[in-house]
Amino acid sequence: MSSVQDVTDPNTWGPALDEAVNTVSRGGLVVLPTDTVYGIGADAFDAAAVAALLAAKGRGRQMPPPVLVPDTRTLDGLATEVPDGARRLVEELWPGGFTIILRAQPSLQWDLGETRGTVALRMPDHPAALALLRRTGPMAVSSANRTGRPSALDASSAREQLGDSVAVYLDGGTAPGGVASTIVDATVTPFRVVREGAIGLERLRAVVPDVLGPGEEPAAEAPVEASAEGAEPAAEAPAAAGEAGESPAGAAG
Repeated sequence: MSSVQDVTDPNTWGPALDEAVNTVSRGGLVVLPTDTVYGIGADAFDAAAVAALLAAKGRGRQMPPPVLVPDTRTLDGLATEVPDGARRLVEELWPGGFTIILRAQPSLQWDLGETRGTVALRMPDHPAALALLRRTGPMAVSSANRTGRPSALDASSAREQLGDSVAVYLDGGTAPGGVASTIVDATVTPFRVVREGAIGLERLRAVVPDVLGPGEEPAAEAPVEASAEGAEPAAEAPAAAGEAGESPAGAAG
């Protein structure tokens, strides 16, 4: 039987967070509030817990969850070959409704699904979520809803959809944002928005001017003479693991 714990007041949420931390450490699932929508979370380094998260949502490994982090300093521990533009976006937009897809550190012992060597990272701007993440470390977090249904904006909506597949529901009231995060793929050049959300394209371009919106193509360059070796093959697109919220990327939050 799952429990619902109030985390609206930092002065009294200690026991609720204790229960959530213990649940995550045992491989259980927790629903938590974020600044965008509610998320369902698990220990990112517990493959069985991540598989349970995907099963609770009715989702397969082809739609891996993003990872929420408590601090910008976590970036280099989880990602490699981070472009300068990606660092500028993180510095400007974290914490907040911005998820960035990067190359994952190859040494990490985790299994988020079919990520093709990438990871989608976000630092949420919500006090209860950050308090939890500071104690658990990085969590795999997707939107707290069954696949194909609307994102949950409160704990009761999440519980109605996910039921006892989740051990602890942290109730922080109505999610303040109500819109899932914007996801940017920074493993391609130029960067590309793969899901529109809380952060608009204009704000992204104020930091990285050449970022492409969904469906946009790079400006055509002057033709060059083909080399004898031929053109480089197009790189395979990474798995755009989204955060909370249903989108082509399948993200959560």
